[in-house]
Amino acid sequence: MDLGALGALYSTTVLYAIGSGVVVGGGLALLLIAVRGLPAKPEHEKQRANERAAELARFAGRRGSLAVGVGLVVLLLTRWVVAGIAAGVLVFFWNRLFGGAAEERAAMRRVEALASWTESLRDTIAGAVGLEQAIPASARAAAPVLRPHLDALVDRLRARTPLPDALQLLADEIDDASADIIVAALILNARLRGPGLRQVLGALAKSAREEVDMRQRVMAQRASTRRSVQIVVAVSVAFVLGLAVFNRDFVAPYGTPVGQLVLALVCALFALGFWWLRKLSTIETPERFLVRDESAVLFVRPRFAVAQEEGVRG
Repeated sequence: MDLGALGALYSTTVLYAIGSGVVVGGGLALLLIAVRGLPAKPEHEKQRANERAAELARFAGRRGSLAVGVGLVVLLLTRWVVAGIAAGVLVFFWNRLFGGAAEERAAMRRVEALASWTESLRDTIAGAVGLEQAIPASARAAAPVLRPHLDALVDRLRARTPLPDALQLLADEIDDASADIIVAALILNARLRGPGLRQVLGALAKSAREEVDMRQRVMAQRASTRRSVQIVVAVSVAFVLGLAVFNRDFVAPYGTPVGQLVLALVCALFALGFWWLRKLSTIETPERFLVRDESAVLFVRPRFAVAQEEGVRG
């Protein structure tokens, strides 16, 4: 046996050993999770998890076929299994890694809709109308992004659901920190029945408008950076594919098992860089503070509760 064949055999053995170790480690991790189990989630978190799973299934149906097609084309052109898998994964998660503009626009529309609804609710309450009567009246003119949630709130009120509980369910459905601040003020007013709600809603609506303006400025500044990242990624992928198709002698070492392992490490480093860029381009939004546990008890962080209570009573 010559040295070349011996080296190829050694490389294949090392590759199989690494793959076997990954499989055994993953199996042990899954066995440990199956034995210990996972902590139970609250009901509203289970509902959101089911909605996200359904959204992921729809996303996979739209993107899955395109990713498989691109992966097969790259595999036929390069004859590299790792390159085909990497290309398919890149196409599948392209919007998640290099998009983000649609998500930012959706978040801005939601905050703007909350501001408009808060102003409508404030103006309706100004006519000496109670909160139970003002909510259905303001829901009719709400933005489409909030209309389903507000219609569900009105239905709960008609079914004699207590107003604080119905508002808490509204906050869980919207699932936004900006909505929590507004709903917290409404819940405190529904429990305390004190004056000052109209002034609080006006201040909250103004704050929501300012948040929308801030997000628009940040999004405009990040648009050019996002486009530059997309161009760099596209040029890098096209350069690698060009070498694999038109200059195969230069990239021939990647065709060996060790070369495929090295290519997998390179793709992993690229993926880590893409994830890091995506992390840097994500707007950090505050976490929700209006949550309830499994027994459906409302918990508000003290500093928000005190501020909102003083505003409602004042």
